[in-house]
Amino acid sequence: MKRSRRALEFSNLSFLDVISCGFGAVVLLVLISTYFEQTSEGDVSRKTVERLLDQILGTEKIYAGLQTQQSSIQDDIVTKQMLLTGLSDLSRNATDQLVVLKGNVGVVDGQINGLKLVLEALDRSRTIQLSADTSQERDEEVGGIPVDSDYVIFIVDTSGSMQEIWPRVTRELQNVIEIHPKIKGFQVLNDNGVHLLSGYEGRWIPDTAGRRESVVRLFQKWVSFSNSSPVEGLEVALRRYVKRTSNVSIYIFGDEYSGSSYDPVIEALLQLNSNPTNGEQLSRVHAVGFISRYSTGRFATLMREVTRRTNGTFLALPSH
Repeated sequence: MKRSRRALEFSNLSFLDVISCGFGAVVLLVLISTYFEQTSEGDVSRKTVERLLDQILGTEKIYAGLQTQQSSIQDDIVTKQMLLTGLSDLSRNATDQLVVLKGNVGVVDGQINGLKLVLEALDRSRTIQLSADTSQERDEEVGGIPVDSDYVIFIVDTSGSMQEIWPRVTRELQNVIEIHPKIKGFQVLNDNGVHLLSGYEGRWIPDTAGRRESVVRLFQKWVSFSNSSPVEGLEVALRRYVKRTSNVSIYIFGDEYSGSSYDPVIEALLQLNSNPTNGEQLSRVHAVGFISRYSTGRFATLMREVTRRTNGTFLALPSH
């Protein structure tokens, strides 16, 4: 009986050892399993980070490439803008040069027309009669202009274009006065009917050597508003100074006619310069055409008709 108890006790001790060893094995297995799981998850995380890093680096390369492309495009835009600006400047300069060339062509055409008119006026002046009812040729004339008048009226365009050549205008006025050796009186108006000497408005300036010199000196400095149309000046001259018993010559100085039509000048001339009794012309109208940078030939066209209707002479001066 004592033997069998010992055997049972030995057997129980071995079972506990086995149980302890098994529990330790389980713990070991749990620890090993957790280590491998952590190791696997770390590898996955590292791979994910590496993949994201590659994507970031690739994106940075793409961004750098886009920046380079943008910079190139901006440089191209700046270059094209500079080219466009240069082309605009060239176009503007070409337009300005074209305007200048057109102006020069107009001046040359005006000079050619002026010279033609001078030749025509000189040819016509040889055969123009003193009055409409006489067949005798004019014998008292200088350069085709009759100088037999007792009174002389100057109607001068005082516009800006004429002011630019005013020394020459003054010289020609003085020349016309000098070709009349002796007259009873004279007057000077601008094309708007404004008098050079307001003190002599409505009466004749006496013709003396001293008076001629003083009038020329005042004329040299004369500045007055003008619309480049002799209608008003002709009306004042014909209404106030031209009478049936007076022998008057009117000289119109100008370079351009700004009116829309020639009719107002012609109508005023025919109405006021005709003797209502017999229809004869009361005064002879001459014209001197100057060439300025604004001349277009309209003044010459108008004055040719005006002088033709009054047995006068039109002289077109060259540009110099």
